[in-house]
Amino acid sequence: MLSIDGSYGEGGGQILRTSLALSCILGRPFEIINIRRARKKPGLQPQHLMAVKAAAAISNASCNGATLSSTAIQFRPTAVNGGDYSFDVSEKTGSAGSTSLIFQTILLPLLFAQRSSRISVTGGTHVPWSPTFHYLQFVFLPILSQLGVNIDLELGKWGWYPVGKGTIRTRVNPVEEIKPISMVERGVLARVNGISAISNLPRDIGVRQRNKTINALEQRGISSDIEIMSAQSSGKGTLVFLRAEFGNVIAGFDALGAIGKRAEEVADEACQGLFDYLDTAGALDPHLADQIIPYLALARGTSEFTTSRITLHLLTNVWVIQRFMDVDIQVEGKEGEEGKVMVIKP
Repeated sequence: MLSIDGSYGEGGGQILRTSLALSCILGRPFEIINIRRARKKPGLQPQHLMAVKAAAAISNASCNGATLSSTAIQFRPTAVNGGDYSFDVSEKTGSAGSTSLIFQTILLPLLFAQRSSRISVTGGTHVPWSPTFHYLQFVFLPILSQLGVNIDLELGKWGWYPVGKGTIRTRVNPVEEIKPISMVERGVLARVNGISAISNLPRDIGVRQRNKTINALEQRGISSDIEIMSAQSSGKGTLVFLRAEFGNVIAGFDALGAIGKRAEEVADEACQGLFDYLDTAGALDPHLADQIIPYLALARGTSEFTTSRITLHLLTNVWVIQRFMDVDIQVEGKEGEEGKVMVIKP
């Protein structure tokens, strides 16, 4: 049984999720210890526990230690099975745990199932420390299409922290192979669009977010199309999401509102993410770089990309992948700086 130290590198839930996905695909059992050891609340929290349960459900796995706050589990998959699955992050404790992270845990294994799957995940769709639904739909899935993976993702209801109760749905069709990619230049900026979304709050907040976003972008000489959206949800929340389309890539940046956080601060935070990216020459934004690396490790041939920032998340994901697979992943550049990644799989 492969042993994984969950405190390595970034030391968060990503180590667990990547391990679960690769274990399901490769049929390789593993144990993970020190799960989220350095976090304020160590061990499995609701969204991490649901990721384990979801991976076990699609692979008919046996699992020891899968309880709230557990810092170690043993996971033994059999075969990945397509089908209809429904997961609720808040089924026992009430949680706005990320639906996106559950989706990303099981998507990769289900691409190698023998039949299609329909998935529904309930929880937080726009919550801190995870990709928002809009990032998945408008940034992550478009790059997957270039790998030969075509996924339709639907937002049923928005879920904000701390209430959650949002829903995403998708259909996953198996693929014969994942294609390698080469993305070393982003190309010319073609357009920037996005949304200023609010739920159960005065429309003026959405207007202020939009106006501040447009003004901040104009100061950098960037014209934009920002839509105000009233989002159906059980809770309250706000979002600014920006999608920057270049000749070769799409990059995404967003910011969430919070109690005491002014609408203008939300707009500035999203814009600053875009500005930091524009001040480099890297093709993939820093979040997309670490999210795409497990797919490239399973693509036969050589893939390469540049990124605006090498993150500890990326370096940690590379470490996990190389624990499970014999694949050559070369990272050029230092953490915190722009760099280049090459993935070579014979």
